[in-house]
Amino acid sequence: MAEAVAEQIDRDIDPNSHGETIMAYPVPRGGIPAAYAILGAMTDRLLIVDAPDKADIFIDDITDSGATRDRYLKEYPGRRFYSLVERTGPRKMDGWIVFPWEGSAAGSFEDNVTRLIQYVGEDPTREGLRETPARVAKAWKEWCSGYNQKPEDVLKVFEDGANGVDEMVVIRAPVYSHCEHHLAAIFGTAVVAYIPNGKIVGLSKIKRLVDVFARRLQVQERLTNQIADALEEHLAPKGAGVVIKARHLCMESRGVNVHDGEPTVTSALRGAIRERPEARAEFLALSK
Repeated sequence: MAEAVAEQIDRDIDPNSHGETIMAYPVPRGGIPAAYAILGAMTDRLLIVDAPDKADIFIDDITDSGATRDRYLKEYPGRRFYSLVERTGPRKMDGWIVFPWEGSAAGSFEDNVTRLIQYVGEDPTREGLRETPARVAKAWKEWCSGYNQKPEDVLKVFEDGANGVDEMVVIRAPVYSHCEHHLAAIFGTAVVAYIPNGKIVGLSKIKRLVDVFARRLQVQERLTNQIADALEEHLAPKGAGVVIKARHLCMESRGVNVHDGEPTVTSALRGAIRERPEARAEFLALSK
């Protein structure tokens, strides 16, 4: 790719009319390794400079939306802009691009957020957005923290004995998740119930169990069943039930644009809460 760009620069800039040396400014971060890769293909003509006002050309690793290119060319008219990969034009390349210098480096996620900001037409260097990539990285780490947890990590189960609790236990917990189709927010309430069968669990641990599965990329139907299945596996209750009522921003803010505020409702019933009509009716009444 660097050799192709070097050939393009040679074709575009005639040394007879411009001079032998071409001053190139690499766009910070990804433009730096890209510029040195191109330098390796045309060492006799290219000189890397440390300030954009000294440059004849600008070099970047990728041109996505074109926002970075347009900003530089507007601020420094009369220059040219080159990148290893272009989303439009004769060297158009589709798909997800991972350059060798990105890999799993600590800043790569933030770089991708910067690209996203550029993609939607914003300037990631303006004051209100300068720290946004770091904030977004931190937020997504928290929103998806469920991938690093298992139900057994959060459920503290107590043996309750033969004469212990055998009535339905019902807990309400907030749900914060993200749709796996659009990465849009899902938020609402989970009503979680179980009928003990010699084992009980700390009430706060039910909330943490909901988070184990909610803080992943989800669909509401699967989330509901995962919570019920975990209760069955780790508590072996006489019955378990989960009802989730949640709103989906992927529906409300895009596509069909549903604005009535009515939540999507899903349920998962296990054991006696599914099989015994009176237990089922009690749970559904308490979940309203």
